[in-house]
Amino acid sequence: MADGTAEEDSGELPASKLGTKEYWDDAYSQELVNFNDTGDVGEVWFGESSLYRIVKWIKSCEKITKSSSFLDVGCGNGILLVNLAEHGYTNLVGVDYSEGAIQLASSIAENKQVNIKYQVCDMLSATESMTLCPEGKFDVCLDKGSYDAISLNPEDVEGCRAKYITNVCSLLASDGLFILCSCNWTKAELLSQFKDKFDFLDDLPAPSFSFGGQSGNTVTTLVLRARST
Repeated sequence: MADGTAEEDSGELPASKLGTKEYWDDAYSQELVNFNDTGDVGEVWFGESSLYRIVKWIKSCEKITKSSSFLDVGCGNGILLVNLAEHGYTNLVGVDYSEGAIQLASSIAENKQVNIKYQVCDMLSATESMTLCPEGKFDVCLDKGSYDAISLNPEDVEGCRAKYITNVCSLLASDGLFILCSCNWTKAELLSQFKDKFDFLDDLPAPSFSFGGQSGNTVTTLVLRARST
């Protein structure tokens, strides 16, 4: 594992409060208060350098245009989408299962005067996720930490990961791109977990990060391509 925290015998990560909705509801409730009081947008998960590497890669990808459709899965405060909007990308959707995160992201987007659509959605629910693209599928899906949180779920973590992978794939257009950041899984582990529905396309150099109060490890950032069916 990227941070050495996985349980040796099961191949799974140990359960954590970071894998619960209650934790994130509380966290984003406080961050929303802080933003309203001070204008602080909150933590940039994995650091700004990781965010900028993703944006740089997107800008360099000939397949992605300014009008390509993006879905940020577990968008949190929405800062990744804000950065894309500020670089001229126009078709941006962010989802999170925490209503507080969506309220915070919407407030930040309004403050930054960028046009981004945000929606409460649990990506483990196939019914909810399919409402995100009634007119077509997304060209690019983004995940900066959500798969990690799901991997820390105290209940049926293997089943939750399988549901997540299936639902993300179902939202992508044929050969659509999935940009995935993880601080808990290595490249080899992620490729093994996603191999049934995705092909490897590229990886990004790993910067240092801070996550869950720990720092100094590295982030695995992969670009996967949804397999044509």
